[in-house]
Amino acid sequence: MRVGCPKEIKNHEYRVGLTPGSVREYVAHGHEVLIETGAGNGIGADDNAYRAAGAAIAASASDVFAKSDMIVKVKEPQPNEWVQLREDQILYTYLHLAPDPVQTKGLLASGVTAIAYETVTDDRGGLPLLAPMSEVAGRLSIQAGATALQKANGGRGVLLGGVPGVPPGKVTVLGGGVVGLHAARMAVGLCADVTVIDRSIPRLRQLDDLFGGRVHTRYSTVESLEEECFSADIIVGAVLIPGGAAPKLVTREMLSGIKKGAVLVDVAIDQGGCFETSHATTHDSPTYEVDGVIHYCVANMPGAVPVTSAHALNNATLHYGLQLADHGLKALVDNAHLRNGLNIHKGRITNRAVAEALGYEVAEPNAVLAA
Repeated sequence: MRVGCPKEIKNHEYRVGLTPGSVREYVAHGHEVLIETGAGNGIGADDNAYRAAGAAIAASASDVFAKSDMIVKVKEPQPNEWVQLREDQILYTYLHLAPDPVQTKGLLASGVTAIAYETVTDDRGGLPLLAPMSEVAGRLSIQAGATALQKANGGRGVLLGGVPGVPPGKVTVLGGGVVGLHAARMAVGLCADVTVIDRSIPRLRQLDDLFGGRVHTRYSTVESLEEECFSADIIVGAVLIPGGAAPKLVTREMLSGIKKGAVLVDVAIDQGGCFETSHATTHDSPTYEVDGVIHYCVANMPGAVPVTSAHALNNATLHYGLQLADHGLKALVDNAHLRNGLNIHKGRITNRAVAEALGYEVAEPNAVLAA
């Protein structure tokens, strides 16, 4: 199979779908790899590094799309990319379709087989291809929130760790999954006062044990949400419904009770965001203010640290990518976890959460693959 990797074109997206190390693995499996020139510059991997790994260098993205059987990316295809996809191709990347009807229509029209990193599963019920970027985004959320909290950046002017005689800043994390865990870890490391809210009592017990009482845990109710959000300096939105749109936990009405200059960091923005007043921003202009509350809603947070995140992502995606390259669509038939990543196939939506979020009829993956 010929595997292609174009350069990412989303705003300030420096990650790359295939590192030179991953290219070597595909080549060792007998596949051809085509890399767009400059695709790895953001992680310090030039064209010569890819040539040494066994890849051919394409002069343009159009060459990659035209000549490849499988396209490996990081972020969802942009409009000028999805029009280059075709029915006999596999697209393997993050998609986040639930809040994006326009991209969904484009992919449906292309006929491509689209596999979303964020819905591939594992034996433990986890999301192994989403997890590494959730780890990065969770940790970055505290760095970004602490920066936005500075007075010169429009924030309250609170130091998260405080100093002797002055209490630390308060961080409220909505969701105790991978993002929430890593946000709490970073906030605790900065000596902040941290509370994690979740609807899973077993998960709250795990977090309590993990942090040895250094993190407060609360069961999610309307009352607990209001109390913790109204007292917070930073609120991290870290709630996930796999494949589906994020629930709106903080409403516009609730902003009146949140401290002026407090910061909302919406890590769920790729899935539509869990704050009602959220809309996607970019690294060029990461924050905006609503009712005196600062919103940080960058939709590709890990793109800010591409060396770390590109290698972490490739570590996770390589195994499944090789299965697709080695066996084609048969890999989806043979591997239920990889099949869970199938979101679109030949003009049909095959992920129930995506279909329900966008009002489409879902097609069962086994049925469409058999056809």
